[in-house]
Amino acid sequence: MTLVRWDPFRGMTTLQDRINQIFDNAVVRSKDFEDDMNLCAWRPAVDIHDNEDAIVITAELPGVDKKDVSVEIKENVITLKGEKAIDNEVKEESFYRKERCFGSFHRAFTLPAAVKPDKIKANFKDGILKVEIPKPEDEKPRQISVNIE
Repeated sequence: MTLVRWDPFRGMTTLQDRINQIFDNAVVRSKDFEDDMNLCAWRPAVDIHDNEDAIVITAELPGVDKKDVSVEIKENVITLKGEKAIDNEVKEESFYRKERCFGSFHRAFTLPAAVKPDKIKANFKDGILKVEIPKPEDEKPRQISVNIE
């Protein structure tokens, strides 16, 4: 049997995401869909998961150049920043429909424990940014065997 440390705040991020979604859906929007698309704010999708050795952040950044992405860490907060450049090959008046979002993005996440920034690894391939943050030694789960007499 594996012992798992109880974390009372584990479900808080899911709850926060649900509350944010409720407020996003409640905002009164324009009846004209195209007007909504002109107010596009780009926020890339991010998954964060935990494995035995590290916390892994995976962000979808399609159409973003590697040189336009930065990863910063300060006081247990990791920040992903970047910019998706506007495609200027087509003139604005030539569009029939324009749904893709462009511009800068900024995502920040609080890490659960003190980490060593020099140990963080980031990889960017095919529009996917993957950041691996090694856990401190005392954070790693330990298995304890129990002798039954």
